[in-house]
Amino acid sequence: MAKRFIIVLILVGILFGGLVGFDMFKKKMMGQFLAMMSQQPPAPVVVVTADKKPVTRTLDGIGTLEAVRQVTVSPEVGGRVTNITFEAGVLVAAGDLLVQLNDEPDKGDLTRFQAQAKLAQQNLTRSSKLVDVASTRSTVDRDRAELNEAEGGIARTEAVIRQKQIRAPFDGVLGIRQVNLGQYLNPGDAIVTLTDLSELFVNFTLPEQTLADIAVGQAVELRVDAYPADVFIAKINAIEPQVGDETRTVKVQAILGNEEGKLKPGMFARATVLLPDGADQVILPETAIDFTIYGDSVYIVTESKNESGEPILTATRKYVKTGTRYKGEVVVLEGVSEGDRVVTGGQLKLTSGGAVTIATKDTLAETTKANENSDRKE
Repeated sequence: MAKRFIIVLILVGILFGGLVGFDMFKKKMMGQFLAMMSQQPPAPVVVVTADKKPVTRTLDGIGTLEAVRQVTVSPEVGGRVTNITFEAGVLVAAGDLLVQLNDEPDKGDLTRFQAQAKLAQQNLTRSSKLVDVASTRSTVDRDRAELNEAEGGIARTEAVIRQKQIRAPFDGVLGIRQVNLGQYLNPGDAIVTLTDLSELFVNFTLPEQTLADIAVGQAVELRVDAYPADVFIAKINAIEPQVGDETRTVKVQAILGNEEGKLKPGMFARATVLLPDGADQVILPETAIDFTIYGDSVYIVTESKNESGEPILTATRKYVKTGTRYKGEVVVLEGVSEGDRVVTGGQLKLTSGGAVTIATKDTLAETTKANENSDRKE
């Protein structure tokens, strides 16, 4: 029994001694690490002084481009296609002839009505000279009616002939041809699409909460995948007067010039409504913020003195609350004050509380390149 007790005491002593030894070893290693850190040269960083300025407020939406004027050209009357005068994809002017339907029978009818009108006019002229004779008054009325009927036939036939000359209703670009020579067309059959690309609508939606912020005439920035580097400017021209029951969103329409014809109806667009500037707030470049799932943070450079009384610069990590982003800048709501020096470059090798030296972008790039070359040699 006593022997077992002694063994237990020995084991407890060994365990306790091991824990004490590990703790001493850990403190020693931490001391060496901190000493080594203090001996490292200051890390070069690029800084910017936090400044307050008016915040550019924006609203983002997703929309689709739509032509201001676009039609499917079709005939008003039926007929056989006798001539096609256009090519797909060409620019046409209002009134240009696109398709001719067979109008030979109509031209024959026109000649007949013109002859009838001429004869009726001659008869009316003769009978009018004898109007004092009672028996000729009814003849005058009959001749006048025949003349009116003939002239009505002329007008109707001329209208049909014009309708069989299918013309562009406005300036625009033609789509793909959908008819062939000799084909019979019924009223309403599609011939070709005509699109005016000089102006486009963009239709998008915004949450109902934004209704108080948007108004007709506000500028809208548009971005499309086909031209990722370009920003197109539109203006709001209409706001739907009601909110969608299911989506709780409001429809907004903006109009933009498209003289170069780069944009096409049906394209997907990202719309950013530019609101009036808000109150002054701290704004930093996006490169100053370390965005993580655990929280956004920055490094703030402060000046202090070392043990020898010499001034040194240190960078301290500080968590911040961010707001909207716009054109590479971020609104900082909490955590940074006006006048703070915030690191915008060189954060990768920083530790909170580490010494730093302020550099320019060029010198930082040169230092980083030199360090990379040194690492490769090692």
